[in-house]
Amino acid sequence: MSYGDLEVLLRSRVPLIVVESRDERRVLKLLQRACRRAPGMTPAPSGAGAGDLTGKLALGLPLFEWTITDGLRRLDTDSGASQRHLSDPADVLRHIRATNLCAVYALVDFHPFLKEPLHVRMLKDICLEYERCARTVLLLSADIEMPRELEDFGARCDLALPDKSERRGIVAEVARQWTAANPGRKFETDAQALELFVENLSGLSAADTLRLARKAIFDDGALTSSDIPDIMRAKYELLNRRGILRYEHDTAAFSEVGGLGYFKAWLEKRRAAFDGSAPQLDPPKGVLLLGVQGCGKSLAARAAAAVFGMPLLSLDCAALFDKFIGETERNLRESLGTAELLAPCVLWIDEIEKGFATGDADSGTSRRVMGSFLTWLAEQHARVFVLATANDITSLPPELIRKGRFDEIFFVDLPDAAARAEILSIHLLKRHLLLDDAVVASLVRASEGFSGAEIEQAVVAALYTANAHRTPASAQSILSELRATRPLSIVMAEKVSALRRWAAGRAVPAG
Repeated sequence: MSYGDLEVLLRSRVPLIVVESRDERRVLKLLQRACRRAPGMTPAPSGAGAGDLTGKLALGLPLFEWTITDGLRRLDTDSGASQRHLSDPADVLRHIRATNLCAVYALVDFHPFLKEPLHVRMLKDICLEYERCARTVLLLSADIEMPRELEDFGARCDLALPDKSERRGIVAEVARQWTAANPGRKFETDAQALELFVENLSGLSAADTLRLARKAIFDDGALTSSDIPDIMRAKYELLNRRGILRYEHDTAAFSEVGGLGYFKAWLEKRRAAFDGSAPQLDPPKGVLLLGVQGCGKSLAARAAAAVFGMPLLSLDCAALFDKFIGETERNLRESLGTAELLAPCVLWIDEIEKGFATGDADSGTSRRVMGSFLTWLAEQHARVFVLATANDITSLPPELIRKGRFDEIFFVDLPDAAARAEILSIHLLKRHLLLDDAVVASLVRASEGFSGAEIEQAVVAALYTANAHRTPASAQSILSELRATRPLSIVMAEKVSALRRWAAGRAVPAG
């Protein structure tokens, strides 16, 4: 929404305008500009027919703001103090209904009073009398649920968030303020850091953009790439008000992921398209990682964010579902909308089958949630890379896993000998255990059929045993732990075999 959009609504003679926004001051400023350009009207004389307006005045509509704390005050002129005697919701509606002044009345945070039948009826009366006297009521709150009686009279208008040029102007103004407050000192930044900073402020209101810019600049008088993680963390806290998304502060490097060589190469090829350095390429949409439990799917999701150099958000499927009708779908819409506002980012949906699987006992909520997710997946154009992981492919509906939903479906199998050697080396190095190549090779042979998580646990268990016996950890202690473990490939052999059969020819090997 811009002041031009508001001006169009005022010229279109809409009696009731609804604006949902937390950026109250910015909406009122836009409204003031729109009212200055909109044509004023004189009311019809008493007894005139509907729509019989006596003519147009010069450009400009009177604008009033109402709050429950200060009552009614005029914004387009310096007309003195607020009319505090009109602070009661019923009183201000009676005043608007009784006046013959064609004007715009912005009722701020009026939403709690829309549950009162008297207020709803008076608002409806004002709307019905619009042709006699063009009084426009604008309801401004962060969240407004309109009564059905008023829906036919109103038009909703969304406040446009600051574009890149406006965000850059806000940052430049904050830099000027810092320079004025610190004479003799120079504000330090470079073009690349500035552009990255402005890019990462996308999706925030003007007030929040100003707040984060002041925090970054006034802390040390500099704006560098090191400020970006803190800004993204603060931005996430501002936007994720329902707590269904989780900002993952620590992502993994792909050097910490053993195997998955083809998947790593696939991501590297698409990095330039996703980070914006190759604007001629379409950014990738996402992938589905299917595979045996413990084989590194979750770690790969974290590492993908590091490859792209983008923040990682994880969607908690369990937190989506709500006992109230419609709330689950709303939770999903708001979470996906938040991910778009935090773009560019990686959205990780772990064990997607637990949130989007459907069955005979399903009440319909899962199907509606799945439908909403599929629609968003097909239509969203923000740089949100969706990385979904799944252990049980049989419970997922076919419409989710068909070609086109994701850029690719990867199958993460049990690690082969080379991957097991890499995984062992990673965990030995992390725990400062030095073993020669021949010993590592023997451990690789002993870990046939083990997942990456099971190999790691064997190393960890060996360290616990060594600590209990007050002896240094050795290859023999790791070998003993491997021999004492029954891996998932044996315990759940039938399910692992079925998963491998399904993936053959349907998914791309990640290794």
